[in-house]
Amino acid sequence: MNETIQPLNPIAFTLGPISVHWYGVIIGSGLALALYLAIREGNKRGLDKDTFADLMLWAIPIAIISARIYYVIFEWNYYVKHPADIPQIWNGGIAIHGALIGSVLTAYVFAKKRGISFWKIADIAAPSIILGQAIGRWGNFMNQEAHGGEVTRSFLENLHLPQFIIDQMYINGTYYHPTFLYESLWDFAGFFLLIFLRRVNFRRGELFLTYVIWYSVGRFFIEGLRTDSLMIGSLRMAQMISIALVIGALAILIYRRTKPISEQRYLDQENL
Repeated sequence: MNETIQPLNPIAFTLGPISVHWYGVIIGSGLALALYLAIREGNKRGLDKDTFADLMLWAIPIAIISARIYYVIFEWNYYVKHPADIPQIWNGGIAIHGALIGSVLTAYVFAKKRGISFWKIADIAAPSIILGQAIGRWGNFMNQEAHGGEVTRSFLENLHLPQFIIDQMYINGTYYHPTFLYESLWDFAGFFLLIFLRRVNFRRGELFLTYVIWYSVGRFFIEGLRTDSLMIGSLRMAQMISIALVIGALAILIYRRTKPISEQRYLDQENL
């Protein structure tokens, strides 16, 4: 029976010689929805309607480049021998932590130049970021990548997964952990948590720091199941970064609680 299982077609459609992959369609859809929600929330919080659209014009390409650079650095033993492959991101090889580093730095510089609080932008964007990540993981599903170690079919059936997910986790004769799904569900839960928490009117910056902590905790445990981790010796880089981010976010949260600026609240309307 297993030999008859066919994976889902990763090609969404073709335009002449151009093949459009589901990965790109899903990532693009996630970005579009995330941008829409950020713009709408930004308008409620007193930001100009073009603020996030202008930010994304810079953040998206920089995030893609930084995600690729991050990946290449930790796979340098391969790319130093195949330098022509470095720009070929369509063959896979981007890292979400690299994208987050690039986009956060871009947002910081952008906020400074616009005279807007970075923490205000970060708080507004936090639910959108994690929602985009939740949706984007389904691009990995279509590519049959970012999965975990070997499991049995009965294990997947006991999770009460839809048949199409079980079948897609059958890769080259073996079933694998659907770690893309674990992370997607964790991120969706984080999205709804952040939507709820922003009504609490936390101090400015704390919504974004909560996102960093939530995502990093989930990523740490899920990364331990994956088979494609970027490594430093015997250590999984994503787990090390996750630990550092949790510690750093908690430290910043505690530090800002001790400063007068932390009295500014998420629902405050002033831009500065």
